[in-house]
Parts: sequence; structure tokens; C-alpha cells
Amino acid sequence: MDNILKIAGVEIKSRLWVGTGKYRDFKETKEAVEASGAHVVTVAVRRVNITDHSKENLLDYIDPKKYIILPNTAGCYTTEDAIRTARLARAAGISDWVKLEVIGDERTLLPDNEALIEAAKVLVKEGFIVLPYTNDDPVMARKLEDIGCEAIMPLAAPIGSGLGIRNPYNIRIIKEIVSVPVVVDAGVGTASDAAIAMELGCDAVLMNTAIAGAKDPVKMAYAMKMGVEAGRLAWLAGRIPKKLYASASSPLEGMIE
Repeated sequence: MDNILKIAGVEIKSRLWVGTGKYRDFKETKEAVEASGAHVVTVAVRRVNITDHSKENLLDYIDPKKYIILPNTAGCYTTEDAIRTARLARAAGISDWVKLEVIGDERTLLPDNEALIEAAKVLVKEGFIVLPYTNDDPVMARKLEDIGCEAIMPLAAPIGSGLGIRNPYNIRIIKEIVSVPVVVDAGVGTASDAAIAMELGCDAVLMNTAIAGAKDPVKMAYAMKMGVEAGRLAWLAGRIPKKLYASASSPLEGMIE
């Protein structure tokens, strides 16, 4: 919408990105992904089968020729595990792209920033297109860009929490100070959260639980699609400034006395 989103020179056709975990089966996953209109689809390499073709495989349902498959290192708690998982996806011929996650706490699933930076440095040097999941810290965002990450993926709230954007001010600052795309990742709960992320000027929104955990994932996927599109259009249109007092909708000139 308006201008095309590109990452590492690749054109992204949708600003809604979706995950593939937590669905009842691969059939439901496929239906929800199709309803979302997403072009980028993330896959947890350690949790979803994408490498063993002798068993039911997600890629039998999500066509790599139609979608950009983005492997992620979900479930990795050390730099070494994250690097190893990214290399596994590349060796399996999935992608040179990686959504890099290094989790620092089992309860909150917040990122380990020090380990994230170390893993990003190694993977960037090895030629990966690194998209790091990080907290909503502008300083971290700038450091990750300086390392060579092709996008920054700050959380809106803890993974799977559905709390929506807890700190819109930091998200806005991140968008202002980095030159690479900003993709809000984690914490979205409903379509209005997705719209808010886009109204802040973010380039895309990634979600999984908000869709897969809904009572009707396919309907929610479609709702999220519309939320992202509405938020993006509102951002491009330019909202009115907030005021403390009322402002008449109709001009005062020419009033009948």
C-alpha cells in the first residue's frame, strides 16, 4: 500500500506476517494463512517438521513457491543453540533468512539481549538475512542495525500474552532512529492492536497466537488482515492532532444569524 516493503532487496507483498504454531492441524494452519493474505510465514525449526519428508510436513501445506518461509529459532536459550538452529534450516535448503530469537527467561520469554547480539554477529558474517526478535529498546534496535540486521522486530508485549502494544512511545522512537524496516513481533491480541502498530508507522506486524488461539482462527486471520490494512492506510492518510478542547467540525463563516 503506497510504497512497497522490501527487505534485503526482496519485495514483501503483505504487511501482515504470520506464524504456524499452535494450530489444531496443518489443514487449519493452511486455511488461516490463506485467509490472512500473508506473504511471510514463520516456522519454528525446532517445533514444526519442515525437514523430514518421510512424515507429515508443514511445507506440504504451505507452498514455499508461494510464500516466503522464515525459519525462526524459537525455543533457543543460548547463542549456540540459536546459531545451530539457523544453520540447520539453511542446510535443509529452507532459507538463508532467519527470525533470530534467543530467549532469556522461561516464564516471560523475553529476549536475552547479550546472547542475541552475539548470535546476530555470527549469523550476519555467515551471510544470513537476520531479523532479530528483541525488546522495545531503541538502543538495542540501533545496535542490531549496526551489526547488519536487515530488520528490527521489537515485541509489543510478551509472546502469546495478547496484551497489545504496551509501550507505543518506544516503538515510535525505534521507527525514527533505525533505517531498516520495523516489524512488531509478539503480544498482539486482536485486530485493533495490529491497526495501532501500523498507525505508529511500523512496516509490518508478525503474529501467531492471536490467530491460532482464537475461537475461529480463520475469521481472526481475515480480521487481522483488515486491521493491518486499515492501520497502514490511516498512517499514510495522516491523523488529526490530539487537542485538549473541542474544535467545530463546520466552519463558522456564513452562519445564519
